[in-house]
Amino acid sequence: MEKRTEKYTENLAGLIRKETISSFEKHPDITKFREFHEILKETFPNVFRVCECEDFEGSLLLRWKGSGADKLPVMFMNHHDVVEAPGKWKHEPFSGDVADGRLWGRGTLDTKCGLWAMLQAADELMEEGYVPDQDIYFESACTEETTGRGAALISKTLEKRGIRLEMLFDEGGMILHEPIGGVDGTFAMVGMGEKGNCILKFTARSAGGHASTPGKNTPLVRLGAFMAEVDKKCPFKSQINPVVKEMFKRFAPYMGGTGIVVGHTEVFGGLLKAVMPEISPAAGAMLRTTLAFTMARASEGRNVLPEEAWVIGDMRFSHHQREKASIAAIKPVADKYGIEIEIVEHGINSGMADYNSKGFRLIEKAVKTVCPEVDAAVPYIMTGASDSRFFGRICKNCFRFLPFKIDEQQFGSIHGLNENISIDTLVPAVDYYKYMMKET
Repeated sequence: MEKRTEKYTENLAGLIRKETISSFEKHPDITKFREFHEILKETFPNVFRVCECEDFEGSLLLRWKGSGADKLPVMFMNHHDVVEAPGKWKHEPFSGDVADGRLWGRGTLDTKCGLWAMLQAADELMEEGYVPDQDIYFESACTEETTGRGAALISKTLEKRGIRLEMLFDEGGMILHEPIGGVDGTFAMVGMGEKGNCILKFTARSAGGHASTPGKNTPLVRLGAFMAEVDKKCPFKSQINPVVKEMFKRFAPYMGGTGIVVGHTEVFGGLLKAVMPEISPAAGAMLRTTLAFTMARASEGRNVLPEEAWVIGDMRFSHHQREKASIAAIKPVADKYGIEIEIVEHGINSGMADYNSKGFRLIEKAVKTVCPEVDAAVPYIMTGASDSRFFGRICKNCFRFLPFKIDEQQFGSIHGLNENISIDTLVPAVDYYKYMMKET
């Protein structure tokens, strides 16, 4: 175990040390991503010897040919781009330092860890001479944190080739203790689908003027009143869909007396919809569309009333109230304050995987095999976005889960300061992917 941990830590550290921050540029320089590919080839020689490899503008698609031509292929995916790493870190974000039983750096959790683990598992299986029953695809994009272009290109290409997948396994939930307040246990949180994400621009206009003679209801005042009303009184419908109902059902035995309420949504659904956003914002966000105001702009001068002021809203729409219906729900509030709505970026409707399917049962068995301390695998709805949303066109069952046990600090470090992973979770992660590849 110690030798494997030491080897795995150094291999993953090598991936972390290569900076692979992605950008929203229309024509980004992808040189660093192709340099990262060379590191992958050195780290996983068997994978790149055995698999067919295609490069989609810095995003990778690998095909491990299986022995059964009559079986639908499966896909494992994790991206290799990362977000920026500003601020003062305990260890430099691309140092790959090992300290306090942890490997530090941007990408240790999101998600070079998953990319490393799935390719490490495949490389070792290939070394043993193992051949899967069906084709296995590995996908890793360099645009997940920005445009999603790599995954979109790859999924469209596979669709044109007539490829359909039996199952897909992407990043998503991890192994957490007490994922929701009051749930006393350790759970493998498996994303079954994700909320759509569209970007809206809310604009208020006026004749402008000098700040010395302000009129009433200037653009910033109206925008402020609009945002305050949305914040105070959510205009979106709450609903406990089957996945969330199943999540509550599996949590219930670990919640003491509260479990009676959580485990019987048919009786206490109204109460849960009312109080859950206050108890757990993460769980509350699974019940309805959310709208977060993230950017703003108004006058260029301190003494000038703006002719135009705007704010950007990041809308994560629910499965029961998709993009069009969610925008329709916010429009009366915007109209009340004379605010225009512009769709800056449309979202993508995510499908919902089946927690009674072969894929979910496979995840359950793999987790129990390599991490017996986990109490249960629990389905949930991701409130963030992943590249798997682009693969709904060729796969009905897209599961979002990474087999790493993390604590509260590590969870908060994703896209934040001091991202790190515990090195004692690396061996079980590789064994998880080995189990998955052999049992699919």
